[in-house]
This record gives sequence, C-alpha cells and structure tokens, in this order.
Amino acid sequence: MERIELNRARLTECRERLGLSKREAAKRMNMSQPAYLRYESGERTPSIHVVQTMADVLSTSVDYLLGNNDDDSPDSFIIRYSDDPILFEIIQNYKNDESTKERLMAYFNKLK
Repeated sequence: MERIELNRARLTECRERLGLSKREAAKRMNMSQPAYLRYESGERTPSIHVVQTMADVLSTSVDYLLGNNDDDSPDSFIIRYSDDPILFEIIQNYKNDESTKERLMAYFNKLK
C-alpha cells in the first residue's frame, strides 16, 4: 500500500477548526488515540485510505491535507442514514434518477 506525506500542520488546523480534541478526532476516524497522535506528530505516515478518512471526518480534501493545494473545501461528503435519514433519502433518489436530479436542482436553485 502506497504511503504519502501528510501535512501535519494542516491536519492539526482542520481538527482544531472543528473544535475536536485529538481523542474525538481519533474516535470519529475509527482509530485509536495513540495511532492518531502518531499521524499528527509525524511519527507515522498514513496510507491514502487513511488520509481520505481524515479528510472526510475533518470536512476538507485529501489534496489540502497533503499540501497539494490551498483550498480547504471538502471534495466529498459522507451522509449516513442514521445521522440524517431525509437527506440520505434525497441523495439516494438523486443519484439513481436523472429526472429527479433535474427537478431537485431546479427547486434548489429557486430556493437559493
């Protein structure tokens, strides 16, 4: 598995921006606190899969955490049914039906 160079300062910045402790960040990333601490301190280099999980949890992009760009906007979202069943259902319908996509986007644009 390929290992990449994580920008530790950005990892810390994103965690702190969300007001997460190191313990809470580790919990949300489904890893132990010591494992997370090793990533943030640079003692351990994560796989690209771990960096993707970090980016998802910290609401940013993999490229931002790697220092490849300065745009900290997320490039993906995780929507769990248990967290927001209505939004989950909307997304489920949206991605499976082209006409639903068009109607939802038209409605969304009117709401903006």
